[in-house]
Amino acid sequence: MTTAVTRSATTRRGLSTGLRPTSKVLPEHARAHNRSLVLQHLFHEGPTSRADLARATSLTRVTISDLVSVLIAEGLVEELGIRPGQRVGKPAILIGMRTSAYQIVSVDLTDDALMRGAVMSLTGDFVVRQSLPIEGRAGTELVDLLTRFCRGLIAVATRPVLGVGIGSPGVVDSEGRIVEAPNRRWYDVALAEQLSESLALPVHVANDANIAALGEFTFGGADGTGLMVLTVGEGVGAGIMLDGSRVRGAADAAGELGHVTVVDDGLPCACGRSGCLETILSVPALRRAVDGLDKESSDAVLASVGRLLGIALAPVVSALNLGEILISGPADLLDGPLRDAAIDTINARTMPAINTGLELRMASLDEDVVLAGAAVLILSGQLGVS
Repeated sequence: MTTAVTRSATTRRGLSTGLRPTSKVLPEHARAHNRSLVLQHLFHEGPTSRADLARATSLTRVTISDLVSVLIAEGLVEELGIRPGQRVGKPAILIGMRTSAYQIVSVDLTDDALMRGAVMSLTGDFVVRQSLPIEGRAGTELVDLLTRFCRGLIAVATRPVLGVGIGSPGVVDSEGRIVEAPNRRWYDVALAEQLSESLALPVHVANDANIAALGEFTFGGADGTGLMVLTVGEGVGAGIMLDGSRVRGAADAAGELGHVTVVDDGLPCACGRSGCLETILSVPALRRAVDGLDKESSDAVLASVGRLLGIALAPVVSALNLGEILISGPADLLDGPLRDAAIDTINARTMPAINTGLELRMASLDEDVVLAGAAVLILSGQLGVS
């Protein structure tokens, strides 16, 4: 099922940088921004009256009335009747967001062997889950497989689909173009544009680690003032949020920690260099390192990797004053000696003013973190909600 709720690329770009707007903005951007203010409030706070919406957003009642009328016509908002228990004055009619009226298709391309997808509600609940073996496909063949996979998910949606969100490894620009994803043999691939044309739906594509941070921020309860989500799978990546906004970087490559050199004369990496963090911290590398070892030896190996991770993270923590680092990946490898050694190393290499209160914990959304983040891409890009 598809939906007519769409927005221009210019508007999507304008709302995708700063999340959770809280105040008025310049006149030329006011309508899209004010629309986002209203939907954001209804999404997080629940049903409210027009008068309360005006007070919460600092918008005039006339502006609120106009916006609500448009949102009702679009099927995004509905009137829910009179506020219960009200006895004095004119009855207030509650306005609520129709979060059950639409669904989102999310796809996670983190795993080299398997693409994972889901149909999700606007509130992050899973309606349908599917997976499909990649079987070594890369380049154009992988794009074709992804297109078929998305079509299958759209077909099983039980509500109109608001859009398709995709988390991909590699460097992805703000337009959803894969600048470079060596493991997928994708170079300068306009993935969002191609899929949007094929599927006739809005498609948003971003780096998988970056949107993992969005997923934890919106659905996992993480604080977005200084957050890093480290994704450990076939590769290693990091998504960063500062002051409620996703960090992109000058070349859309913020968070590529997996390709920081941590071992001199180390193993060759897919990026063409050697000794990268990814060569020792990725899941395949960790599995190989502990294969056949007893628990004591295995713990020692994992701790040594954790110390190298802490060395790589310490300057980032100090430069950005991070408050939370969440690790997404297999808990049997990451949640124990590796995590303990990483936080001990960070604390030893940073000032108390920086590391006091710093948390390094496992991601609350676990393996679903990228799928959740892909859903937030659509919520943010299409509705201005995060």
